[in-house]
Amino acid sequence: MGRSSTPGEGTRPRVRHDRQPDRDDDSHRSGSGEGRGSAPGGGRRGRGGDGGRPPGPPESGHRRGGPARRSRRSAKRGKRRIFRWISSVLALLILATGAAGYVYYEHLNSQLRKGKRSAGNSGAQKTEPNAAGQTPLNILMIGSDSRNSAANLKLGGSKKSVGAKPLADVQMLLHVSADRKNASVVSIPRDTRVDIPACVDPKSGEEFAATNTLINESLGRGGAGCTLDTWEKITGIYIDHWMMVDFAGVVSMADAIGGAWVCVNDDVYDLPKPRVPGGSGLRLKAGKTKIQGKQALQWLRTRHAFESDFGRAKAQHMYMNAVIRELKSQNAFTDTGRLMNLAETATESLQVSEEIGTVKKLFDLAMQLKNVPLDRLNMLTMPRIPDPLDPDARVLPKPGAADKLWSLLRDDRPLDKKGRDAEAEKLKKEQAKQEAADAPDPAAADALDVTVVNGTGADGVAATQGRAGAIKELLRTKGFTKAESAQEPGSALTTQVTYPKSAGAQGKVDALSLTKALGLPASAVKVSSETDSLTLTVGSDWRTGDAYPKALDDDTDPLEGTEAENAANEEACMDVYWPYRTP
Repeated sequence: MGRSSTPGEGTRPRVRHDRQPDRDDDSHRSGSGEGRGSAPGGGRRGRGGDGGRPPGPPESGHRRGGPARRSRRSAKRGKRRIFRWISSVLALLILATGAAGYVYYEHLNSQLRKGKRSAGNSGAQKTEPNAAGQTPLNILMIGSDSRNSAANLKLGGSKKSVGAKPLADVQMLLHVSADRKNASVVSIPRDTRVDIPACVDPKSGEEFAATNTLINESLGRGGAGCTLDTWEKITGIYIDHWMMVDFAGVVSMADAIGGAWVCVNDDVYDLPKPRVPGGSGLRLKAGKTKIQGKQALQWLRTRHAFESDFGRAKAQHMYMNAVIRELKSQNAFTDTGRLMNLAETATESLQVSEEIGTVKKLFDLAMQLKNVPLDRLNMLTMPRIPDPLDPDARVLPKPGAADKLWSLLRDDRPLDKKGRDAEAEKLKKEQAKQEAADAPDPAAADALDVTVVNGTGADGVAATQGRAGAIKELLRTKGFTKAESAQEPGSALTTQVTYPKSAGAQGKVDALSLTKALGLPASAVKVSSETDSLTLTVGSDWRTGDAYPKALDDDTDPLEGTEAENAANEEACMDVYWPYRTP
């Protein structure tokens, strides 16, 4: 039989040799051994007193002291024993806790499903860091309609869809500014016809040729990485990561959060109609309701009762805003217990791009949003127009308005009025400061080396042949006689003038002189540490002609016609399409 590890319960006492010096662990021995302080006459060897060692010369290396000296020495040994015992226990606890923490951390990491960031056609360039070395953060959030699991099928959809390639029915880009003072979420409707680039499925190796079709099909043509590549082609925005969730994941996350408040202006029941099959099953009374679990999924899937996909996107934005308000009210960003619960659910529910495939990296990402004020967080839907090929069912990005929206995000400029007003005031001060500092004059046009690059193919349509040469000749007629065209093509949705960072203030004024000569907006000027000369990249917005097309005025509201929702607005309420109102 194995021995008990509890002192005094069957353990065999350790025996100390008479001449072995005292050890600090004597107090741990059982009473049947030779511990100090036993009653005299018990036949045990002690240190003096009745039954102690016979008088005689001290052992080598030991001095015999009186009772007071022995008492002080014994007290010191006792303190050392207690200190070492406490230290040992603390060390054990720390090791145990650390081991448990490590095991739990690895458990969470093992639950997290990961995939390639790109499907082979990611071509956008990262935004240059600001003066403080900060860069914006862009995350593509994808909602999959996959029914290829029992849990997902139970929550909605037809059995006929089992085994089919999933569609990305929800697509939203989260943009967090470099200074982390504002954020935006932009949706592209699932029925938007776009150019999807060539993609390779990272799991099967299957190759898909470039095509022009609905954006939600991108998910089945190479996974989430293909959807990311498609967004980069459309917007020109470098997207750092993607996250994807399915039906069951939405329910789990909604439960973990504890629900969120939503509002409808009328009683609603989103049920099938004679000529309109389907429906989410959402049933709510007019006013505010806190929803979670399956009801939260019904809210996010409701389309008919909110009249269209655009209404559904607006409802999704309202829900997300409500979730963020709920998390802030719960202090979830600082409450360790809440964070652990959310982490457990998130790692079970999410799929993420592999470069953020650890709990720590996800936690760090969540902290990026912690300090964004609610009134600086806007959610909106891309400006669009009916698709001429199918105006009743499909849409296209709205020329001009969509381009401006993407340009603002690429340049990390705020979308909300408060942010734009602050930006204008800052620019005004900077200009005044430059004037006061006697900024350099631009170099003469015929002294500037200008490289012209053909970037007109960035929108997925074939590049305009000879465009760099044509603009080179245009520049020479305007006095830029040293302009040359590059042989290699570039990629830019909007025309831009880039100057090297090493050129400083002189490089900026030279670039501005070039934009002025061509009628380009001042916002076309960019600074880069990756170029060594003044470069004009002709974008997809200027395919033909000598005159740059007039863009939207800078004071045009980029949120107009986008179903924009501000996170600080707690009174937002959805209108219900009349056939789905209940008496």
